[in-house]
Amino acid sequence: MEIMVPEEEIVIVGGGIAGLATAVALKRVGIRALVLERSDGLRATGAALTLFPNAWRALDALGVAHKLTAVYAVRKKANVTNVATGAVQEVSLVGNNSDGPITVHRKALLESLAEELPSNSIRFSSKPISIEAQGQEGPYAIRLEDGAVITTKVLIGCDGVNSFVARKLGLTQPVNSGRSALVALAVFPEGHGVREDVLQFVDVGKRAGIVPLNDKEIYWFLTFNTPKGEAITRDPEQIQKEVIENYAKDFPPIYAEVVRHCDLSTLNLAPLRLRLPWDVIFGNVSKGNMTVAGDAMHPMTPDLGHGGCSALEDAVVLGRHIGKSFIDNRRLVPGAVARAIEEYVKERRWRTAWLITGSYISGWAQLGGEGWLMKMFRDVIFYRFLFKRLIGITDYDCGKLPLLDDQNKIH
Repeated sequence: MEIMVPEEEIVIVGGGIAGLATAVALKRVGIRALVLERSDGLRATGAALTLFPNAWRALDALGVAHKLTAVYAVRKKANVTNVATGAVQEVSLVGNNSDGPITVHRKALLESLAEELPSNSIRFSSKPISIEAQGQEGPYAIRLEDGAVITTKVLIGCDGVNSFVARKLGLTQPVNSGRSALVALAVFPEGHGVREDVLQFVDVGKRAGIVPLNDKEIYWFLTFNTPKGEAITRDPEQIQKEVIENYAKDFPPIYAEVVRHCDLSTLNLAPLRLRLPWDVIFGNVSKGNMTVAGDAMHPMTPDLGHGGCSALEDAVVLGRHIGKSFIDNRRLVPGAVARAIEEYVKERRWRTAWLITGSYISGWAQLGGEGWLMKMFRDVIFYRFLFKRLIGITDYDCGKLPLLDDQNKIH
């Protein structure tokens, strides 16, 4: 049975980092948005993520940075071990004009954002099955799996790499990078005793790392070239065993010990996909009052740690532009939102295309290949010279959100 719901000003599809951050950004400029999340609660897939200074500037603009900076430590360097030779080199994680990154629990970030929203802002168990535009600039009728039909004047897709909204816009599908990633948390009830900032281990076709989150938890990851023609198991215990006995068999013992302490409920294995940078630059990232943000716009490999960071940037930039297109009583001005979205897309196209490119190059260089030339490029040229330049992207500032008077604030 079809259930009609009153028309919304703005609907955001997807309640992950990009979706919640965008809703918070809009709230801070006085605009209420409804978030549609297909899961029955906040999704914490990914266990943890590293946020560089550009992301913290965005979180500061969103008013939530202080909730997390008091809990987690800044990481200023990584000790990178060449598994083949045992050589260790120290790599700075600090940009030219900024501090190092901070790794946080993904769930803590999502909860910090969700706490900023009114209680009725997120509609869980809401999976869109169709979107119909009723004009060049909307409104848009979103039909949900449960039979409800929600109409909105503005539609923002923050629904991840398999974005339903991106397909509606006609964006080219993301491509497979040929690599996979495994992330999880390790728990040490009596404490782990790891004091280093970040430990990474690189070998031909694989790269791994561990990052302490607190005294008892460590975030660990593994990226590797996906075996061709082989099915990858989805059983957490089998994955854990495969990592210890195969992928990490030549790694320093500390890595296998961390994997043994894995909280299997946090383990997530996924193929790494990206949208080709020219598809972001020239593709249909928006149409009328519809656009995308986060992985729905620019999925990238995790090799620079900027998927979540760029999603937070998107949220602030989009909120800043859309906030200018609503009149003082926070009602939409016909035609103004479409122009605001065009400005948002213009600001984000080249920035995110560069992030996609830099992330892919970083992964290619670090996973390396056979032969002394490739290893020399990774250990001498990439880590000593190029990596520092890539880290420089963290100096980006997405700007501030305009302050509101009490009349226009949403409570």
